[in-house]
Amino acid sequence: MHIVITGAGRGIGREMALQALARGWQVTAIVRRAGAAPSDTAELVADMRDLDALAQICAGLRGVDVLVNNAGVIGPARQATLDMDFAGFAETLAVNTLAPLAMAQAVLPAMGDGGRIVTISSQMAWMGYAKSDRIAYRASKAAVNKVMQGLATDLRPRGIGVVVVDPGWVRTDMGGPDAEEDPAVVAAGILDIAAQDGLADTGRFLRWTGEERDF
Repeated sequence: MHIVITGAGRGIGREMALQALARGWQVTAIVRRAGAAPSDTAELVADMRDLDALAQICAGLRGVDVLVNNAGVIGPARQATLDMDFAGFAETLAVNTLAPLAMAQAVLPAMGDGGRIVTISSQMAWMGYAKSDRIAYRASKAAVNKVMQGLATDLRPRGIGVVVVDPGWVRTDMGGPDAEEDPAVVAAGILDIAAQDGLADTGRFLRWTGEERDF
């Protein structure tokens, strides 16, 4: 199994990379700064805001079975509907929404039929919430859900499954120390989803436990 993980330098991404290695998988870790990837991974350095560079950075990949779009940002300090940092909002969309699609396009030439694309979303994407805090982040995750749903439709003929995953509130730099979920446990659950056969659950929004959740 060859898995490519973005945002593998810290948090859930790093934990996934370590656990994938422990499972005997080949791991390509995409990080923002050189030297941040776990040892024994193949490290690629990329800035997820530089969408045009991703295809070139991934050009040397071969035999990819799974892509996990994990890299993400929480967004700018000012992200209320009545007080928005629009440049920060645009950057949030670039990293959280556009980069996962750009990564999928970059990796697809190296992925055979039956592969899997897993994108980390958030419970904050759920359209049933009327909350307005961190609206740039919420909007970017709701948007990536829709993008990946469409990608699932387009890749179905190739047998490539596409799912989005809600990791819950996780104790990482982003989630903070009071979060509910252990990153090691969540990472294991996401890897289990990644290891499913190609079209299993394609087009769906899953909890990290594998249960389906509403968009």
